[in-house]
Amino acid sequence: MSRFFIAKDLRVRIAGAVIALALLTIIVGLAYHQLLRHRFFLEQSESNRIRVQPVIPKRGLIYDRNMKVIADNRLSFTVSIVPFERVKNVTIPKLSELLAMDSLSIEKRARANFVSRYIPSPIKRGLGIDIISVLEERGRYYPGISYSAESVRNYPKDISAGTFVGYVGEVSAEEIESESESDYRMGSLVGKKGIEKTYDRVLRGLEGTEFIEVSAKGQIVGAYKDKHEIPAVPGSDLVLTIDKDLQQFIHTSFDSVRCCGAVVAMDPNTGGLLGLASFPDFDPNIFSGVILPEIWDSIISDTNHPLLNRPLAGLYPPGSTTKIITAGAALELGLVTDNYLLKPCFGGMQFGNRYFRCWDAGGHGKLNTYNAIEQSCDVYFYQLGQLMGVDRWAEYAEKCGFGLKTGMDVPDEKAGIVPNSKYYNELYGAGKWSRYLVLNLAIGQGEFLITPLQLAQFYCGLATDGVVYRPHLLKEIVYPDGAILRSEPVVSFNLPFSRETIRTLNESLGLVVQGEHGTARGLRNNEYNISGKTGTAQNPHGEDHSWFAAFAPSESPRIVVVALVENAGHGSEVAAPLVGKIIRRYLTRDSTALAVYNN
Repeated sequence: MSRFFIAKDLRVRIAGAVIALALLTIIVGLAYHQLLRHRFFLEQSESNRIRVQPVIPKRGLIYDRNMKVIADNRLSFTVSIVPFERVKNVTIPKLSELLAMDSLSIEKRARANFVSRYIPSPIKRGLGIDIISVLEERGRYYPGISYSAESVRNYPKDISAGTFVGYVGEVSAEEIESESESDYRMGSLVGKKGIEKTYDRVLRGLEGTEFIEVSAKGQIVGAYKDKHEIPAVPGSDLVLTIDKDLQQFIHTSFDSVRCCGAVVAMDPNTGGLLGLASFPDFDPNIFSGVILPEIWDSIISDTNHPLLNRPLAGLYPPGSTTKIITAGAALELGLVTDNYLLKPCFGGMQFGNRYFRCWDAGGHGKLNTYNAIEQSCDVYFYQLGQLMGVDRWAEYAEKCGFGLKTGMDVPDEKAGIVPNSKYYNELYGAGKWSRYLVLNLAIGQGEFLITPLQLAQFYCGLATDGVVYRPHLLKEIVYPDGAILRSEPVVSFNLPFSRETIRTLNESLGLVVQGEHGTARGLRNNEYNISGKTGTAQNPHGEDHSWFAAFAPSESPRIVVVALVENAGHGSEVAAPLVGKIIRRYLTRDSTALAVYNN
């Protein structure tokens, strides 16, 4: 019996110890969770009933030089899913029906824009009040769904705004990762191209935060009073150098010409862009929301490449518009004087075993520099190229701004190609290329490729006695408090020509329009003089490209205009009349300018 009671007493003690240990564990656990982890669970509880809603600031407006609106905002609504509250089998099917989106697309958007379990992930933008009214009235049937009002960019459709303004779209994961101090979040709207991208942080402002209390079923109760809203800081406005009326005129004028090309209009005295247009253009408004796959496919499959920014990134042989470089270099090097007569032109020139033709098969006879530029004689410039060689020609071309980016305040600019002996050695092998290549370069052909913006920059230098201002679009930043930061003109470089050489070149450019044999004499008028140069650039993929570069008035230039029309033939027939209309519109504000210079 004694052994039985001893064993029973041992079991009682063990059971008591186990119960005591269990109670101690419970007490310690309660103390740990109630005292030590109190803040953690409080935050969890708060997160369950509080939504952290971003407050999107008003994006700054964009104006032209005369304070006419180029880009403003319109009210739009965005529907989002709060991942923590989402009930997949209930919310997604109902939301799919409401938004006319399939469930898979909603899931994909929610994952793509995920930031936190408690921060809404945007699903669809650009919604109207009808959708929001349903959510407002029947919110209990859409647990985990929130909506917010935000401004969406609105661009005019008749000024080719996409060329310089660019557009706004949702930030990508790559953009967030590439910004070391990024305040982007998934779903943020940011500048993607053009001015919108360059000055995105200025335009976008700073997001704020509001705290919303919700019920256990996800319904909005109201503002959470224990946390103060962090107000958003609105973006600043931009004033551009663009002349909206001129830009619209350029857009309308090009519609009557051909499909594809570019126009650049600049103030040579500041470098400010007055007009910048690429054709065909695109409607930047389509990028403000989620672009539909079928629309995107139609854009990228368009063989006319509407997304190519031709003024900045289109690379073309310049044709005769850059014979001015060849003439200027020859004068500076002392290879000729302005009145020196080279061998006469009889319609072509023999070089080795090749015969190089002039554009005029009848020939031009003996010419000096003035008349060679006036009549654009190829044979004259073949001889100049032969005298100076590839490397000396390339040196002057680079000093005139070619083969280098201009540095203007829009991204994705191309530098172009200025060939020299190193370039040809790498292309063909050392010593395996012919000296005749410089003949092509001397008349703006061959591997010499430029952008229309570079050509406009060069002619601005000719118009200002050699001073070249950096091309730019920004005129002023107007901050929310009314403070104004003005953008001052910046001298980019000086042309490598003496004042005397520039005088000779400009007098020659004047003869192109005013001279008896000028290739653009159809632009003569009784109100002002135009100085310019036609160009017809051979195109291996089709018809010749038509160029014209000019400034006016010749005596005191206020505007430089360069026009390129792809596959359009002679510069004198298509590009020159187009430039004439644009100059007339700017200098006289003539409403009938479209009818002037028509062939």
